[in-house]
Amino acid sequence: MSIPRADGGTGGRVVLVTGGSRGIGLACARHFQSLGDRVAVTYRTSPPAALGGQDAQSPDLLPVPCDVRRPEEVEAAFAAVEQALGPVEVLVANAGVTKDTLLLRMSEEAWNEVLDTDLSGVYRVVRRGLGPMVRAHRGRIVLVSSVVAFLGSPGQVNYGAAKAGLVGLARSLAREVGSRGITVNVVAPGVVDTDMIASLGEQRVEQLLAMVPLSRKASPADVAGAVGFLASADAAYITGAVLPVDGGLAMGM
Repeated sequence: MSIPRADGGTGGRVVLVTGGSRGIGLACARHFQSLGDRVAVTYRTSPPAALGGQDAQSPDLLPVPCDVRRPEEVEAAFAAVEQALGPVEVLVANAGVTKDTLLLRMSEEAWNEVLDTDLSGVYRVVRRGLGPMVRAHRGRIVLVSSVVAFLGSPGQVNYGAAKAGLVGLARSLAREVGSRGITVNVVAPGVVDTDMIASLGEQRVEQLLAMVPLSRKASPADVAGAVGFLASADAAYITGAVLPVDGGLAMGM
């Protein structure tokens, strides 16, 4: 099955997942594909691995290069998706980076790169994607935050600040666009089995797992299921919400 062009056919919704080359983003892309949606993913350094730059298990993903820190690349990415598939109806803002160190050792560069990617980058993609949704009077926006926004984590002051900012962004935007049939929600993953979590080091990961009532890591598919729900018809009356996917790690926060 190939992806139909915007001017050529019918099919599921047009979905764009930023940071979709691996981990949570790729799992989200696969989830939406399983529903019959037409899915594009952005990547900064390399597209989903294998077949010609496309993921072997999801050969019909549309990979689009984009550094969310650069407005011109955000514009080019949306233009490419709109030309190939049509206007984005579901936007999953997942692209993010970490630059972990204690605050007293944190450079301006480390602070700025994380905030520019994980918070300002979301502003850029959401702002660009919102116009067509407003005109269509429908849309789903899901922002991928983190349990760190609520629980805190030593060495992640920049990351925690950015991910906490997404909650304020989502709730303010939800009030702006709710009358246009657009929902804006947040998922807050906990300890997920990804390269980003592994980079924290085995000792820190074990400390976190000891605090998880379900006593295991989440899989990327666990998070993708929550994202998929918030983008579904079943969640049509949910907006401005934060859905933890953390095994109970930050319950009550």
